[in-house]
Amino acid sequence: MRVVFVGGGTGGHFYPLIAVAEAVRERDRAAGEDSELIYIGPEPYNQSALDSVGLRYVYCPAGKKRLYRSILNWLDNFKIISGFFVAFFKLLWIYPDAIMSKGGYTSVPVILAAWLLRIPIVIHESDSVAGRANMFAARFARYVAIAYPDVVTHFSKENTALVGMPIRSAFFKTTSDPFGSLGIPNDRPVILVTGGSSGAVRINDFILRSLTRLLPKYTVIHQVGDQNVERVTADASALFQDRSVLDHYFVFGHLEQDQFVAALECAALVLTRAGSTTLFEIALKGKPSIVIPIPEDVSRDQRTNAYTYARATGASVLEEHNLSDDLLVAEIDRILSDEALVSEMRGKAAAFTTPKAADTLAGTLRSIANEHES
Repeated sequence: MRVVFVGGGTGGHFYPLIAVAEAVRERDRAAGEDSELIYIGPEPYNQSALDSVGLRYVYCPAGKKRLYRSILNWLDNFKIISGFFVAFFKLLWIYPDAIMSKGGYTSVPVILAAWLLRIPIVIHESDSVAGRANMFAARFARYVAIAYPDVVTHFSKENTALVGMPIRSAFFKTTSDPFGSLGIPNDRPVILVTGGSSGAVRINDFILRSLTRLLPKYTVIHQVGDQNVERVTADASALFQDRSVLDHYFVFGHLEQDQFVAALECAALVLTRAGSTTLFEIALKGKPSIVIPIPEDVSRDQRTNAYTYARATGASVLEEHNLSDDLLVAEIDRILSDEALVSEMRGKAAAFTTPKAADTLAGTLRSIANEHES
């Protein structure tokens, strides 16, 4: 089987593809086969992740259509046109049995080229609001997989299936000593704060203003984004004359996959943005959470993701425009001081997860590829 994977720009698009590729490899091992897997896009996003599952990278330019006025929208028209021609000739040369797309602007030229070449297309929509690229791609797709049931209204019911979110295999494993692997003490509840792979400046600031009230009773693991480490570390240090208090504050630019898994296992509570991939990973580990979605004028899907997730798991949603450090600390205290609430949130989160999603998509790709070969 030869499959082209496309969709990138963010980890939310990229890492579910890695999860599906892992599931394909698992099926290959069981069947004694060796599928050819290719990732196509403007850049590899995370080359080591591609290498870990044997995904060969192929370059293809892509242009982005922004929701705001920018000269870059005009300039990117040339990238969209060139991306289509590059995708067409590269797909003609590769001629895969199927395309696995996660959406995003990087997928558009590949989807168009695949349709013209009559290559079967499978798409996956992660969010509770369908993305523009996937709504465009759905008219050409053989199979549409969705993570949230409500989003089915954006697609044809005839070829749409609720499969959930593909999650990387590392998240299904248990770290033998997560506290030791991260070098943090295990003497008090741990709060994991993550704003995504590049951090979230507003969340960083809320946490900094809350540290004097959090650190006396909690350990805080704070993923701040690589570009923010120096500032956050300096600002936190300036808050305390007694530096020993900072022995319970751990700043990371970003958390590698195994570090993030360990941090989730350590956490009594997770404070996060509302990217779907992260929400499903938190749910898999059965963790209570406070969700602070990116404001709707910046990201049209996160607020809907947050409330859909909260209805299912009991997570608390705090909107950025009316959030304060006082409110944040009060909500953390409210949740972690109520053992019955924590237990309820853990149970609902664990029930929300979708452990078979990646394998379901791998099986669908295999089935479609076999038909295409015949």
